[in-house]
Amino acid sequence: MVYVAHIREKDKEIQSVKEHLIGVKKLSESFGEKLKLKHVAGLAGLLHDLGKYSDEFQHYINKAVFEPETLSVRRGEVDHSTAGGKLLFSLLHDINNNPFHELLLAEVVSNAIISHHSNLHDFISPTIESDFLRRVKEKELSGYPLAVERFFQEVMSQEEFREYVNKAVLELERFTDKSPTQSFFLSKFIFSCLIDADRTDTRMFEEQSPLEEPLSYHQLFDTYYQRLMKKLQGFKNNANSNNSINVLRQNMSEQCEIFAEKPSGIYTLSIPTGGGKTLASLRYALTHARKYNKQRIIYIVPFTTIIEQNAQEIRTILEDDIHILEHHSNVIADFDDDEQEDGLLTKMHKLKLARDNWDSPIIFTTMVQFLNVFYAKGNRNTRRLHNLSHAVLIFDEVQKVPTKCVSLFNESLNFLKAHMNSSILLCTATQPTLEEVRHSLLKNRDGEIVSDLPNVSKAFKRVNLIDKTEVPFTNEVLADWIIQGMNKRESTLVILNTKTVVKNLYEKLKLEGLPVYHLSTSMSAAHRKDKLKEIKNMLAKGIPIICVTTQIIEAGVDVSFKCVIRSKAGLDSIAQAAGRCNRHGEYDMQNVYVIDHVEENLSKLQEIEVGKDITSKLLAAYKKDTKKYEENLLSEKAMKEYFLHYYSKMEGNLNYHVELINQDMTNLLMAHRNESDYVSTYRKKFGTHLPLLLTGSYKTAAEHFQVIDNVTTPVIVPYGEGKDIIAHLNSEEWTENLTFLLKKAQQYTVSLYANELATLKQQNAIVMHLDGAIYELRENWYSNEYGVDLLGEGEMGFVSF
Repeated sequence: MVYVAHIREKDKEIQSVKEHLIGVKKLSESFGEKLKLKHVAGLAGLLHDLGKYSDEFQHYINKAVFEPETLSVRRGEVDHSTAGGKLLFSLLHDINNNPFHELLLAEVVSNAIISHHSNLHDFISPTIESDFLRRVKEKELSGYPLAVERFFQEVMSQEEFREYVNKAVLELERFTDKSPTQSFFLSKFIFSCLIDADRTDTRMFEEQSPLEEPLSYHQLFDTYYQRLMKKLQGFKNNANSNNSINVLRQNMSEQCEIFAEKPSGIYTLSIPTGGGKTLASLRYALTHARKYNKQRIIYIVPFTTIIEQNAQEIRTILEDDIHILEHHSNVIADFDDDEQEDGLLTKMHKLKLARDNWDSPIIFTTMVQFLNVFYAKGNRNTRRLHNLSHAVLIFDEVQKVPTKCVSLFNESLNFLKAHMNSSILLCTATQPTLEEVRHSLLKNRDGEIVSDLPNVSKAFKRVNLIDKTEVPFTNEVLADWIIQGMNKRESTLVILNTKTVVKNLYEKLKLEGLPVYHLSTSMSAAHRKDKLKEIKNMLAKGIPIICVTTQIIEAGVDVSFKCVIRSKAGLDSIAQAAGRCNRHGEYDMQNVYVIDHVEENLSKLQEIEVGKDITSKLLAAYKKDTKKYEENLLSEKAMKEYFLHYYSKMEGNLNYHVELINQDMTNLLMAHRNESDYVSTYRKKFGTHLPLLLTGSYKTAAEHFQVIDNVTTPVIVPYGEGKDIIAHLNSEEWTENLTFLLKKAQQYTVSLYANELATLKQQNAIVMHLDGAIYELRENWYSNEYGVDLLGEGEMGFVSF
């Protein structure tokens, strides 16, 4: 008899349980081998669908496909995920007698198995219960004994299985230091290996495709390195190569190459604005990757705004359109639980199987997506985690780490450095003091690449900071002041703190007939890219324009205005705004004006409000003693003082406090047993110790984690090729190029807050595709001027100047 794991929809071909378990085991082993956890990960793959050997499941899947009218149970009611975890737990877990690493293996791998269609379970939850124990110990499975018997008959004998388990135990003994922090990341890594292996094996069966040959990363990086050096040599041959600034750029680039010979670690690259940070960091990454056999280079940026720009620059230099992935956001939101994906390969299941696991050699993504990999719910996020090993990760504008995520960010980087064989480069001219907080970042000593940084910064100084905060500004006053500046034919960038005042100022200036542009997160990435291209063309021609925007333009966007006006915020934001003024030294020293805009409502923007308050104090201190800050309020010394004050003031916010359950995320995931409120309450409630080593509330943490406070939903918008993508996804042929289409669609999506999505749904402006997996915005609700338009007046065109 053939026991069925999956049935292909188009031809009713069968993949047997044995074939699937062995296939997933092999893939899991290959992923786990990266951390020398081959058998630990392989064990999860080997057992994950053991429950499909039950008569109940076999009856169900055959009825569901061939006799659906006679099916007496709903999809998802037949539990096939618990059995494998139950088997391992029963064999290895006796809290009083088994060795530590057998207990740890049982808990880590069993949790991955029972969770592979949802999120990792809580070992103990806020209700002082163990969802994990309920599944692996207490839940009754009628077909469990027979399923286990068939597994040992078909897949692996009991003797072979015990030998395999022993190898996994030895791997854990070599790997672990018994800390709860490490146990959390270990659990996530094994879970990632299983999820990716399961999805990949199933996709291969569905698409009838063999496993692709792995890329020769070393050969590819050799080619990239030669192309980069050719580009850099071209700069040296330039007529202006011997001027002082270009010589400094060359020196810093060469320092990156020399520094890359050092072992992997956590290092800083504090190149000032205009110092060639993108190419210098790429030079470090390629040199280090070639020497230490890294498999990928990952750029993590704060905003989607700058992904396209940086990716295109590197794509052009490396002459490669195929192997460079831009990952802006998930086009398809993960569902809380896909337990219903039980072997019937429907359209929805195919969407989830789409190759979306960060296996490209060069990846550009955002801080949101990076943090989601470790902490957010949804298997699409977790699936990517194992591919962060043996990598070079370059964090561009690292000071933009959301304050509430600072501790979680630091812990993830510490694990990447210590256990995942990755090297981390923190790039910014405004380095935050992440090593000074409680969950500190374990930077390497003497880890700054740029030597003689104070003098380098002075050499790149191109602006004067002018404090205009003594007089309060309204949009009326600000508009009049900008108009006066335009009479002097100055291109002006205005950066304010809220979208409301930005839009209001834009409309005031537009009424004056001025050449004014507006940038917003309500626009898709492709839309902003086109708008920035238009702005750059105007600036290159010397045509004076005004650009009004929020902080999305501050981090890494390569534009250069003659004048910048920045509403008062954190000193790091002001420094980044200054980087958009006289960026390439086109003029003599220019001015960046700091104003106090009284119409901004910052009540829900605590980080900006606190930063603004600390900046006010530094401005006052600077007036009294300019020498204290080397006569430059944007100096390294001033920036360090700012961040020390900022993190001290925000100390209670750094550990991601979850108000609803009054717990810090760091405690939910990484607290020691004797520090856990839940464990002590369990002991009082039941009069006994929790019979587990691990005490993390993994599922609870994932359900509460979101980098951006308000939940957003990605919507494909009718801008440019966005219309064609929707047409393809809604056609009969959509499955043929699904992976390609989903990657492409990222540039044509806008993430909407819940209230925005609700408003648009009420107006019938949203079209749902593929059972609600993908959202489309109707055409009249997208404006070439503002992006998503909640009023349905999107047909208004943008006036070009």
